[in-house]
Amino acid sequence: MRRLLKGGRVIDPVSGLDQVADILITAGKISEIGPDLASPDAEIVDCAGKVVCPGLIDMHVHLRDPGLEAKEDIVSGTQAAAAGGFTMVACMANTRPIVDNSILVEGLCERARREGVVKVGVIGAVTKGLEGKELAEIGDMKLAGAVAFSDDGHHVSRTQIFKSGLEYASMFGCLVITHAEDDDLVSGGYMHEGAVSAILGIPGRPSVAEDIAVVRDIMLAEYTGAPLHIAHVSSRGAVDFIRMAKARGVKITAEATPHHLTLTDEAVRGFDTATKVNPPLRSAEHVAALRAGLKDGTIDAIACDHAPHAYEEKDVEFRYAPSGFTGLETSLGVILTALYHTGDFSLTEIVEKMSSGPARILGISAGKLSVGEAADITVFDPEQEWTVNPDTFYTRGKASPFAGKQLKGRAVLTMVDGNIVMRDGQVKA
Repeated sequence: MRRLLKGGRVIDPVSGLDQVADILITAGKISEIGPDLASPDAEIVDCAGKVVCPGLIDMHVHLRDPGLEAKEDIVSGTQAAAAGGFTMVACMANTRPIVDNSILVEGLCERARREGVVKVGVIGAVTKGLEGKELAEIGDMKLAGAVAFSDDGHHVSRTQIFKSGLEYASMFGCLVITHAEDDDLVSGGYMHEGAVSAILGIPGRPSVAEDIAVVRDIMLAEYTGAPLHIAHVSSRGAVDFIRMAKARGVKITAEATPHHLTLTDEAVRGFDTATKVNPPLRSAEHVAALRAGLKDGTIDAIACDHAPHAYEEKDVEFRYAPSGFTGLETSLGVILTALYHTGDFSLTEIVEKMSSGPARILGISAGKLSVGEAADITVFDPEQEWTVNPDTFYTRGKASPFAGKQLKGRAVLTMVDGNIVMRDGQVKA
């Protein structure tokens, strides 16, 4: 099967390409890129007026599979990814059972190959049972196919354990991803500690809890020389500390989410459980710092922390609701609306943060458009206006802080290994 993507604005941050061009795909790989290509036997895909870019990659999602399929599973989660324009996602280990051994990693990798609509990278746990007491089978999990390691949802508070985890993972050329929040300081908190939490009477999670955890983890990365990635950065202090660490040459990368880049704790005033997340939505000065960090390269990637929950779990009082919400199907639209259409970021910058950046962090061959590479491609219309309606989501999780919001920009085609898995919002069954 040959396909010819015609007339799109081709953006590839790796090569610096940004021009109207065609892409010929043969046997699942890119075989030619250039203007006015012709192939009589190829299926023509009209991309005029659209952006054609390397497939989007989200390196921080929760597919909830195995064991929590009422929230999500591999099929529904990867369908949601395809609908949002993602050709690959990396799933966290906090399932039931915890993904902390090679058997589970190998099984998930195989099921993802068989059932997934898009590609799935499996992230193994740093510690057994996410308990922070004993290292998990990091080497064995790497050999079984794990792409990184994280106790996401928990900060590994025992310093010696985390230090050992960094050292051991680095021996296998692996990345550790940290959820940086000091457990003692956030215990009993439900939103950002600040003026809004005081007015609402809701116990808060202070930004300094993130700052302290980030500083400790940076110091351990610097001491060991091991690579470290900081998940869902949300505080101004964390951005400052990461920036300083990078200036010193520490092997550190970081991500921020669409919701932390665009929403503040003011969104919590209505006690909507779709605004409850860890780390919490913070005040405007933190959002401004995150955007500045994204702009200057302190923050390397945008990742949505897709965390779906069953409807009945979120349909409770704010303090009793689990933290997190769906994000794969709104991520690109939110970012284009809030960062591109405001003139703050170029399309190339956004594609880099959502494709080639995550690929580089994970150390995988993806996130680029070049001859011989797998045809993992996203086509999006930066001008398409649409209203977020969770009832139409492919994900099982319907809670979204962006529900009802008007967005500008949307994926219109998702291609994995040359196969079209989403076209105009319709995902391949």
